[in-house]
Amino acid sequence: MAALQAFFTQDFLGTQAWLWLVFIVIVFALLVFDLGVLHREEREIEMRESLLLYAGYFSVGVMFGGWVWYELGAQSALEFYTGLLVEQSLSMDNVFVMAMIFGFFAIPRRYQHRVLFWGILGVVVLRAIMIGVGSALVREFDWILYVFGAFLLFTGIKMLFTREEAHPDLAKNPVIKFVRRHMRVTDELHGARFFVHLTPPGASKAIRYATPLFLALVLIELADLVFAVDSVPAIFAITQDPFIVYTSNIFAILGLRALYFALAALMHRFVYLKYALALVLMFIGGKIFLHGIIGKVPPLLSLGVTFGLLAGGVLLSLFKTRQPPEAEVKALPQDEKGPPKRAL
Repeated sequence: MAALQAFFTQDFLGTQAWLWLVFIVIVFALLVFDLGVLHREEREIEMRESLLLYAGYFSVGVMFGGWVWYELGAQSALEFYTGLLVEQSLSMDNVFVMAMIFGFFAIPRRYQHRVLFWGILGVVVLRAIMIGVGSALVREFDWILYVFGAFLLFTGIKMLFTREEAHPDLAKNPVIKFVRRHMRVTDELHGARFFVHLTPPGASKAIRYATPLFLALVLIELADLVFAVDSVPAIFAITQDPFIVYTSNIFAILGLRALYFALAALMHRFVYLKYALALVLMFIGGKIFLHGIIGKVPPLLSLGVTFGLLAGGVLLSLFKTRQPPEAEVKALPQDEKGPPKRAL
């Protein structure tokens, strides 16, 4: 009994092991409930269900932050909430990429949740590796934070002044070419399966093939790895506590994947969100360089500025992309009215 108690209370990356265990149990329970209960059968997820799923994940994340406040103090909790907000916001662009990948492979909506769900498992592992390496670098080399800060400033300025990029041609993606060279891949889907066994003409036994659903999963994992290059340094600029960095990352990704089906239909309206994200990156990066001059920015102020910038970007986007009043539409010349817009 004493040995078990010693194991739970021992330090692991700066936090007691039992706190990590509680987090792991919560995430595991959420995933089991999602796949084993809510989505046992493959079906299309409508916007309403997507919003309810996100509300559930977000509520658990908020409650987890409250528990962090109780166990680790107000500063850790505010850093958790800031990291949660920043990670979800920076991952918004990933929605565009996921929608493009699903469109390229013609993945029906009823199979998309399966790909996103299993993609989360890859994210849990990849983010753990990246955050573990980042944490070790920060502990060993203090100056690495200034590298993160410079990277975030550069990324924010580039995002602020760069126009929208053209969509890449996924058919020429080197990862897809590599997988097709080293694995047999079917040209068509086989339900919700990532792999199937088929017997080629003239063969005596079935051979294992990957399906386009598996290729979509590979590309989505790769996309998350690319986007993590921005988001992980951003959260390390907020806090260097591996527990706060990792838990806020995972809760944010769980919520975003649940929200995908609603966001994919609405992302065209968030036209100013990119600029708000750019300002957030510049603010977070600038905090590092101002630390030696004005001291550490209070977590509550950091959370307030981050939330204010993002909320402003969202509200301005929704205002600018609102549908014109019916009276204004009627006043337009016939050739300027165009086809009626579908209400969201």
